[in-house]
Amino acid sequence: MHSVHFTAQTSANGVVERDFVVGEVPGVLWSPASGSDHAPLVLMGHGGGLHKKTPALVARAHDTVTTWGFTVVAIDAPGHGDRPRTAQDEQARAGLRQAMTAGDGERVASISAGYGAALAQRAVPEWQATLDALQQLPEIGTEAPIGYGGGISLGTAIGIPLTAVEPRITAAIFGGGFVVDQALIEAARRITVPVQFLLPWDDEHVDRQSALALFDAFASPEKTLHANPGDHRTIRWFGVDNEFLARQLRRADAGASAA
Repeated sequence: MHSVHFTAQTSANGVVERDFVVGEVPGVLWSPASGSDHAPLVLMGHGGGLHKKTPALVARAHDTVTTWGFTVVAIDAPGHGDRPRTAQDEQARAGLRQAMTAGDGERVASISAGYGAALAQRAVPEWQATLDALQQLPEIGTEAPIGYGGGISLGTAIGIPLTAVEPRITAAIFGGGFVVDQALIEAARRITVPVQFLLPWDDEHVDRQSALALFDAFASPEKTLHANPGDHRTIRWFGVDNEFLARQLRRADAGASAA
């Protein structure tokens, strides 16, 4: 089992940011400067072609830390951020750029589905190894409830199969913006924890009906769908339950304490 090796630390506005590596996987941990012993841990995934410290992800992480006192972790997906790209990564990225430039939606869908599945196959065990390592830290331990904070596109293409096989995750936020295939549908059918699903209604790269079918496939007794107008890159979320993860993770924490 790998351990967490911290490589850098900064602090600002009540949030401590620590860069780390687990094995060869780089990540970042945000926590309250005042301390966070056994506070809920939120996993955040980034979008396709991006990295663990995109401005939007960092903003969400800081808000989660300062509003709820939780700890947040993000890692670079395979072939993203600070990680080297394989020949498969380069080929898929080049193919996507060409298909998007040509306006070939069918080819975009085909490449996205295959590449997303391949990335998830590599990333799920990396997330699990990261969780194993973080739970060795005394301020986290095995008592901290864990939720998946999701992310549009790749963050969800990885997050759904992760949540389907990882019993430590007790609630999850997913979002549209990626091509849905049968493997994702099957993974969704194995998810029974509370789910909040965000759907960009006018995504030009993803068939809306396939996203609705994915939401329908979740086996969760408690699930909500939030749809707003917007395309793949420009969407403003209105009416989202911003207290969803806080409520679910605190419920999980209370249940564990009672047990």
